[in-house]
Amino acid sequence: MIPYYAELYSEMRTAQAALIIPALNEADCLPRLFDAIPPDLFRWILVADNGSTDRTAEIARARGAIVATQPERGYGAASLAAIALLPPEAGIVVWMQADLSEDPAQAIELLAPIRAGAADLVLGSRTMGRAAPGALLPHQRFGNTLACSLMHIFWGHKFSDLGPFRAIRRDCLDRLAMEDRNYGWTIEMQIKALQHRLRIVEIPIRYGHRIAGENKVSGNWRASIRAGWIILRTVFRYAARVNQGSRPST
Repeated sequence: MIPYYAELYSEMRTAQAALIIPALNEADCLPRLFDAIPPDLFRWILVADNGSTDRTAEIARARGAIVATQPERGYGAASLAAIALLPPEAGIVVWMQADLSEDPAQAIELLAPIRAGAADLVLGSRTMGRAAPGALLPHQRFGNTLACSLMHIFWGHKFSDLGPFRAIRRDCLDRLAMEDRNYGWTIEMQIKALQHRLRIVEIPIRYGHRIAGENKVSGNWRASIRAGWIILRTVFRYAARVNQGSRPST
């Protein structure tokens, strides 16, 4: 092991992890989600309240979470608000949905390659893993396939999914300088990770139906179409920057 990676492995093995949960009216889901998170896995849990009108923020605070309030609707806007509140000593950051469609216990598997010094970004792939029947709707599968195919064409890397369940080293997250305030957040992170030559690992995850309420995107055709358009626009925007000769700073 070369000295850089030996030092990195030592740092990441003991790095304290933070969990970010973007949430919009998830009061019915949060108690069960908090109960399912493995004890002592995360030093900090941040709930990014994206303009909820129910008890989402109250429940999160009662469970000891840091609440980032962001009334501007958008997954990216909520995530950026949470990032702004991350403690400086947080070494790894994990994203997870609030609806228990993902298994919180699998966060251990997301963290493992980073703590072993083998990855900078770990993505939980729903298509590589086991998705419950109907959990990934046809338009989701099509959108994922199209977006991943375009990234393969433009950047030469074959992703299998744009799933939101992911972990990243904090220093790498800072280098990516995330900007998107809406549905382009996940694909922006993956594109920038390629541009910055991060070590990326995908692992198969279990994916099920949300335990209460309607998915804010996939359960709503209008929102799904809008999300798909934003994702494709993000791909072509970054591809255009490359074609114009721009290069990310390292």
